[in-house]
Amino acid sequence: MAAVSKVFVARLVGLAVLGPDGESIGRVRDVVVAIRTSGQQPRALGLAVELTTRRRIFVPMLRVTSIEPQAVTLNTGTVSLRRLHLRPGEALAIGQILDSRVQVDDPDLPDLAGVDVTVIDLGIERTRTRDWVVSRVAVRTGRKGLRRRGETHVVQWEQVRGLTPSALDLPGQGVARALMQFEKMRAADVANALRELPPKRRDEIAAALDDERLADVLQELPPDDQTELLNHLGRDRAVDVLEAMDPDDAADLLGELPDAEAESLLESMDPEESEPVRRLLTHSPDTAGGLMTSEPIIVTASTTVAETLARVRNPDVPPAAASLVFVVRPPTATPTGKYLGCAHLQALLREPPANIVGGILDTDLSHLSPEDSLESVTRYFATYNLVCGPVVDEEGHLLGAVSVDDLLDELLPRDWRETEPEDESPQDAVSGSGTSAGAGA
Repeated sequence: MAAVSKVFVARLVGLAVLGPDGESIGRVRDVVVAIRTSGQQPRALGLAVELTTRRRIFVPMLRVTSIEPQAVTLNTGTVSLRRLHLRPGEALAIGQILDSRVQVDDPDLPDLAGVDVTVIDLGIERTRTRDWVVSRVAVRTGRKGLRRRGETHVVQWEQVRGLTPSALDLPGQGVARALMQFEKMRAADVANALRELPPKRRDEIAAALDDERLADVLQELPPDDQTELLNHLGRDRAVDVLEAMDPDDAADLLGELPDAEAESLLESMDPEESEPVRRLLTHSPDTAGGLMTSEPIIVTASTTVAETLARVRNPDVPPAAASLVFVVRPPTATPTGKYLGCAHLQALLREPPANIVGGILDTDLSHLSPEDSLESVTRYFATYNLVCGPVVDEEGHLLGAVSVDDLLDELLPRDWRETEPEDESPQDAVSGSGTSAGAGA
């Protein structure tokens, strides 16, 4: 099919981005727009493209050769791999502009005069100078009577009032479209996307997420971003989110705060939620006790294989933590009764469902002590080819378990989520698009 010179930005989301030889570069996730204070048509500066590594980069519109129904083709296969950053005056069409409230001054639509409507899409088109500008705006009115949704209208940009840089900084803009995009994304990918948004929109989205989802996302942010976002939530919401976090991640986050502030939040938490966090905070963060989670999968020896596998199948349990089930004498809450051994997932899968876990215990696998250093934990995983290991105290009580993802978080540089691998830096320098969207303007 023929390439197009006019398109609505929502139609671009998800399209493959191809080089001139058809090689895949990534997929379109948003369009970067420069909002002008003069009221002139905003320029579409470029595309926010998501690579297979989930990183989002900026590709200038000048690199776009054609936009077709199934793909966007570039005039080069070499692009800058630097992470997308927005400059002042720039905005993400999907992430910031859509769902904004505006007014329409169109003589053909007198019923809309003075009425707030919602932006649901932006139409961009290519000019004779090869620039792309926002020429049309799709808006939707509020519901009337028994209608499930309001009426949709497409108007010229010049007839829209309220889409200005200052208006986009006002609180209360809708975030429904962004939440819809994030709905099926992994928490780590949502965290990366939030880091690319301006603080205002990031805080709005965080406020709109439910406690459990926000807790999962918060756990994937760098420490500085975690504390900043937590401070913007307000005390009551911050406490709710901390209670929804895994105890080890909550302890890591509270460990970044001043002692008085951390203690105040702990006192506001439910005692059942704060107690395991307090225990974890007694350990140094660079030891097995500081790395462990206090909520691994724990059963008694009389638990059936079927019941144990049902616990393993819980989608909230990370794959590494699901690889080992720990068997103890009651009580099963940490610190538990006497630690008896562990059951490997592969062994559970080979057993009849009615058998009990006590019959397939691995009692020979050594365990970690809470004081073990990072090096000791690393050697332990390498020696026994494990991705999860028990932490047991001197009295033989199971305190928790360390998983390989917690170990990697501690071994990697503190800012590993914010920096790019060194082997990508040479290709970063190939492109002249710069480090931000504005460089492509």
